[in-house]
Amino acid sequence: MRPYETMIVFDTSVDAQSIQVALDRALDTIRSNDGTLGTIDRWGKRPLAYEIKKRKEGYYVLVEFSGEPTTVVELDRILTLADEVLRFKILRRHERTNAGRVAAEA
Repeated sequence: MRPYETMIVFDTSVDAQSIQVALDRALDTIRSNDGTLGTIDRWGKRPLAYEIKKRKEGYYVLVEFSGEPTTVVELDRILTLADEVLRFKILRRHERTNAGRVAAEA
């Protein structure tokens, strides 16, 4: 399994319960595709760097998880279809060795 992280920016014009439902759907997608969840960091409402769909503010959530590439494909599909999501980005994290160095640099 490979380590990933995704930053999801939710639309703040929808209610908090809708945001939670969309986040739970994304987390369930990771679990159901043999992924394991790591840290879920809710950053809360923050101003956007630029307007997206005429919105100036978004609700940010950072999710760390491990999974296979098929897990990422399904998560990408679910987040693309979610109306509550303004933007998201899924990145593969570097695996670290015991010495704390990035494996690619060693």
